[in-house]
Amino acid sequence: MGWVFLALAIGLEIVGTVSLKYTNGFRVLGPSVIVAVGYGLSFYFLSLALKRHVPLSSAYAIWSAVGTAAIAVIGVLVFDEKVTALKVAGIAAVILGVVAINASGAGH
Repeated sequence: MGWVFLALAIGLEIVGTVSLKYTNGFRVLGPSVIVAVGYGLSFYFLSLALKRHVPLSSAYAIWSAVGTAAIAVIGVLVFDEKVTALKVAGIAAVILGVVAINASGAGH
């Protein structure tokens, strides 16, 4: 169940981050509420994942890396951000970092 909570935490963090684009510096109420609720629930579910024995180093690495990679992809697909070799390399490096952390047996 811990991994389900982690997936929920990731999804809510992504929703909150995308909503930041629409807050206009927290001057637009709806998106601002979505940011606050999204991040709040994201941390709540992340804490539940940790409570359910998902190792801290793995949980945080996966949470932050998947969120980062997803936001980069959403930026390209939804917000017309440019795809560059450096951006692709950065996403690959983040993913490889998570693999390395998990392969090291961190937290086990």
